[in-house]
Amino acid sequence: MVKLTEVEDEHFTQEKPQTSKNNVLLDSDDEEDYTDTESEISNDEEIELESEGLYERLSALKDIIPPSARRSVNSTVSSVTSFTKSTISFSGKALWIISTSAFLLGVPWALAYAEEEQYIQMEREQGMIKGANEMLTPGAPTEEKPAQPTL
Repeated sequence: MVKLTEVEDEHFTQEKPQTSKNNVLLDSDDEEDYTDTESEISNDEEIELESEGLYERLSALKDIIPPSARRSVNSTVSSVTSFTKSTISFSGKALWIISTSAFLLGVPWALAYAEEEQYIQMEREQGMIKGANEMLTPGAPTEEKPAQPTL
């Protein structure tokens, strides 16, 4: 995490030189105080970038974005997240209702339909057997028809 420390300028910690009415500075060496070449901030050896993670670097950037923009982005993200959660929840509940309805209504119907098809198939087979028997013995009496007496 990024830690901020306040560094006081050396110019403010030293005693101020006496000024006269005509001279702003008594000594010309005081102009060196205004340069920033001896600043502690320019020392790059103390910064440890390797220890920072990506999250710490991104969280440090949040101060760049104004609070109003952060609020609008936050509200947009939260509304999209809420919509996504509610959509997934609704989809899961709807899928549960459809699947249980299919099992409770569809499975018994499929079993009854298969049984009916089996009965129809058995009747066809019996009809084919009856037809084959008539072809083999064309004049033979059948069980259903009584034999006709001959005159």
